[in-house]
Amino acid sequence: MASLNVSAEELYCPECHEIFKAPVLLSCSHSFCKECLQQFWRTKETQECPVCRRLSSHDPPVNLVLKNLCESFLKERNERRSSGSEEICSLHSEKLKLFCLEDKQPVCLVCRDSQQHDNHKFRPIGDVAHPYKLLQKDWKFSKSTNLVSKCIYWFNMCSIMYVVCEE
Repeated sequence: MASLNVSAEELYCPECHEIFKAPVLLSCSHSFCKECLQQFWRTKETQECPVCRRLSSHDPPVNLVLKNLCESFLKERNERRSSGSEEICSLHSEKLKLFCLEDKQPVCLVCRDSQQHDNHKFRPIGDVAHPYKLLQKDWKFSKSTNLVSKCIYWFNMCSIMYVVCEE
């Protein structure tokens, strides 16, 4: 299958700023996650578009093209993740420059500013890159070892991460 040439930002709901989940299409041509639109409408007296305020029908149709695009994008992103080729953010196609200390994962600058990482603390990826790469690389290997070895391994990795994060 050909690679999708679409950025994640084009697949973002303007309400939740995440990739569309069950996108619906309003008569004004704006799209939203069905749940986001329903939440917005619960706060209003009229069924208007959250972007342009134009009145819309109570039951907007599913945006099938956008739904299929999002599903294809997510499938391709998951395939990239499983192949281990993650130097670039799969959501934003930006370089992974930071490490989120709360989520214990590398993030790009766009991720840092998203709602998902609101009020989180970050470190430059270079500060935690070596221990993080050890965690990623050795996790696959450790699946074949016995339980005691796994416990020792993870204790050592957690100790390394703790020291790096505390610096």
